[in-house]
Amino acid sequence: MAKKTFKNVQELGDLPNIGKSITGDLNLLGIFKPEDLRGKDAYALYNTLCSLTGKRQDPCVIDVFISAISFVDGGPAVPWWHFTDERKARLKK
Repeated sequence: MAKKTFKNVQELGDLPNIGKSITGDLNLLGIFKPEDLRGKDAYALYNTLCSLTGKRQDPCVIDVFISAISFVDGGPAVPWWHFTDERKARLKK
């Protein structure tokens, strides 16, 4: 099986860790294709999503956003939970 790289990605659902639910969230945020994630801030996207939906989303959504942005920006395809410690450390500050 070939290693997943950005050049193999055409739709949001092709990104690692992105399923139908997160695709819907990203669409709500005005993100419709993988390139739209380039250079985005996962924490800002999360805060906007919470505002748009009127409820606090699970903080793990931040991890998923970080993983997708990292991949689009050239990082490896890794499970979203690899970013949990990063999120917790940043939010603790």
